[in-house]
Amino acid sequence: MNNTITPLLKRFLFIALFICMLSCNKDTANHFPELVKVSLREVGHQLLLTNSDSTSVVSPVIALNENKYQVTFENTLAIQPDSLVAIMKRSFEKAALPQHYITEVTQCEDLQVAYSYAMQQNAEKGIIPCAGRELKKACYQVTVQFTEITEQNKTQTKILYVLFLVFLVLLVVFALTRRNKKKIEPVDLDYTSLGRFKFYPEQNKLIKEATEISLSKKECELLALFVAQPNQIIKREELTKKVWEDKGVIVGRSLDTYISKLRNKLKEDPSINIINVHGVGYKLEMEK
Repeated sequence: MNNTITPLLKRFLFIALFICMLSCNKDTANHFPELVKVSLREVGHQLLLTNSDSTSVVSPVIALNENKYQVTFENTLAIQPDSLVAIMKRSFEKAALPQHYITEVTQCEDLQVAYSYAMQQNAEKGIIPCAGRELKKACYQVTVQFTEITEQNKTQTKILYVLFLVFLVLLVVFALTRRNKKKIEPVDLDYTSLGRFKFYPEQNKLIKEATEISLSKKECELLALFVAQPNQIIKREELTKKVWEDKGVIVGRSLDTYISKLRNKLKEDPSINIINVHGVGYKLEMEK
């Protein structure tokens, strides 16, 4: 039973893992805008604190498109570029947001870009000019656009498709294996009950419970004759003729040798026995 449970458990775990990955990917995509908005409001709050402003309001974050967001402020403020870079990086890392994005600080009155930089994983790889120059106190808007989120989603989707195809292939292989196993299993209908044994004349074997006993071709032919006439005497001449002489082979004591071999293979069941009827032949005795 354990051999059956183990493969089933493995397949269940594989399916559960696949569904979990799909769910996690879907949840991340659905919650991405909310995470960005929370992080940008935190960025706005920290920028106000650098201006010693703990009372004015950070306006609601606006989603300009699926990858571009903007935060504005109630009052004017000064922005130190290196502080902006550090605050935004720290806030995005805390929310596990992508670290590939472009940040722009625009002036409210003419929408001219007062400062911008591109972040690629870390500050060393990004383009961060004029870090030491402070933007004087004015009305500013901070816009961030994520540059690789779409590519990441595409990559994740491709991986999930590949995993799904692998799962389908494994499922087909398993189904074919099960079907082939069923084909090669012995057909349990083509046998004759012989005491505690099952006799398969077409497969030259005896089966007792879970034990299989192989028979030679001659042993199988002799046993088939006895099974066809249980509890009846079969003359030596008849046995010899049907097993040997009809095939052009004449033997001396071979019959007795094969009878002895059959007795030895049937000895585990005391309810059946092949007895010698002196001067006549043999008889398969079976308890009724």
